[in-house]
Amino acid sequence: MIETVRETPPGELDTLMSAVAHGDEAAFRRLYEQTSRKLFAVIRRIAGSEAAAEEALQEAFLRIWNHADRFDPALASPVTWMTTIARHAAIDAIRRGAERVSAAAVVIDEEMAERLAGPSTMTDSLAGRQLQRCLEALGEDRKGMVVLAYCQGWSREELSRRYDKPVATVKTLLRRSLIALKECLGGR
Repeated sequence: MIETVRETPPGELDTLMSAVAHGDEAAFRRLYEQTSRKLFAVIRRIAGSEAAAEEALQEAFLRIWNHADRFDPALASPVTWMTTIARHAAIDAIRRGAERVSAAAVVIDEEMAERLAGPSTMTDSLAGRQLQRCLEALGEDRKGMVVLAYCQGWSREELSRRYDKPVATVKTLLRRSLIALKECLGGR
């Protein structure tokens, strides 16, 4: 039987996050059902293995449950907020030594924003295109460093080896790139 994926109505995730912040377990289950596949895809790209990704997903949802009261819809969409938590959970799992991200080269192309975790709302889609445009403005090396560092979980040392630059230079380039992205995105 083919399973259909239901599109989340606008505002439903905001409502669920508010309920989760008040300890509503049923809302948490629905939030998990609505977002777990997308968050797993983000984590899987970073974690390197199915088992590590599953563990990091569990950790991410534990953090979401424990910190739902800190979510501010004025600062980010629920998906953006949860994706950030999921990405950090995956990176934390890697840093604990469970697994390392493959050092194999990753091809970075124009469709990277869509593949990272496709946005489901019109606003997120527009923001994704704006982010893609801002990434393109950085140039290939800096764009590659940002994507590998913040989407794939690469360390500065790994980037240093990949781009044949000192670690301090990589750190500086990442910092400057993030500042440029923030300015390009209107200071968000």
